[in-house]
Amino acid sequence: MKELLIETQLFNCDPIQLTEGLRSSAGNPIVEGILTTVELKNGNGRYYPRQLWEDEMAKYDSFVKGNNALGELDHNNSQVINLKNVSHVIREYWWDGDHIMGKIEILPTPSGNIVKSLIENNVTVGISSRGVGELEERGEVMEVSQYSLIGWDFVSNPSNPGSYMKRINESKNINLNNYTQVNNIIREILCSKGSCPVF
Repeated sequence: MKELLIETQLFNCDPIQLTEGLRSSAGNPIVEGILTTVELKNGNGRYYPRQLWEDEMAKYDSFVKGNNALGELDHNNSQVINLKNVSHVIREYWWDGDHIMGKIEILPTPSGNIVKSLIENNVTVGISSRGVGELEERGEVMEVSQYSLIGWDFVSNPSNPGSYMKRINESKNINLNNYTQVNNIIREILCSKGSCPVF
């Protein structure tokens, strides 16, 4: 039986390079990085075979080309993308060895503006896949089969090693181990109109 597979887990941040400069034709910021690593046990103890991802990306290509490879800010428990939570669209993807790389446009939606603000304030932002599939126990790992990708969401702690986005061009090294800064930025954005619906 297929179940919703969300790949998130607390993850210590390594220093990353944040950059500025590259923007879409609409003026929106572009980020890129590792979307998924195949043939590797992830932080949730799951293993995705390469062939599974090759087959799934061949299907997902139509979403990328159709301008609707959308993603949300944080995972939800749904098997569909909720348009009210959309923060970005994947513009390109490519293989680099065992990594699926992606180029992502941050959209000027409420969720996209939060992502943009975090990135502009040198906060490490992760990306994580959401899909449905079956799990088969193989020794110390659970191998994923019968997988259907829903999309990639921005998260604070991806389970896929190295799945942190970076802006393209000028480099700056940041080491963030304190999530208080992230919470302060989100609180400032949400409370800027005088009411704090989430806090």
